Amino acid sequence: MTQMYSTIIKPSFDIAVVFIALAILSPLLMLLIVLLHFSNKKAGVFFIQNRPGKNGKIFKAMKFKTMTDERDASGKLLPDKERITKIGKFVRSTSLDELPQLINVIKGDMSLVGPRPLLVEYLPLYNQQQARRHNVKPGITGWAQVNGRNAISWQKKFEYDVWYVDHISFLLDIKIIGMTIQKVIRREGIDAETAVTMKPFTGNE
Repeated sequence: MTQMYSTIIKPSFDIAVVFIALAILSPLLMLLIVLLHFSNKKAGVFFIQNRPGKNGKIFKAMKFKTMTDERDASGKLLPDKERITKIGKFVRSTSLDELPQLINVIKGDMSLVGPRPLLVEYLPLYNQQQARRHNVKPGITGWAQVNGRNAISWQKKFEYDVWYVDHISFLLDIKIIGMTIQKVIRREGIDAETAVTMKPFTGNE
């Protein structure tokens, strides 16, 4: 039953929800594109980066860009807190920056629910258990996101990701989507304790 859900029911559910969401959210998406175009100082509206998907297959993940490309005198990017714009901070705090990934769901690279797609350079750093997070498609939201997101450690995130892989079901996905909506409304767990973005994963000690 789990296999049938993952390969047949879940992809169909994803596509149906995404098309409904795009129809409802299209005015908001257009507004965000205009606002980010002017606030990002020619840095572009979309942030596109290679990310590993199911079985480690690389795809191009999309997000709204919430920071400028401002650099210091040596050409190094300024810290995140100095580059994030007022509009960008609002977009991040409401998780609206994730909306372009609805296109990734349509393309089949992602699912609505699953472990978040992380950086390609993290692939060789996972231990055998942690690498199991790639047994399913990555998601726009996931079990780790509704249980702390950037406010929890990398180890705890991976534990939640693997737990999801082992317990994937329609009811669990519905629960995660519902919890995600609550988290977004409350703006919980968006930032790590000391930075706008999570500190990089450097491997297991």
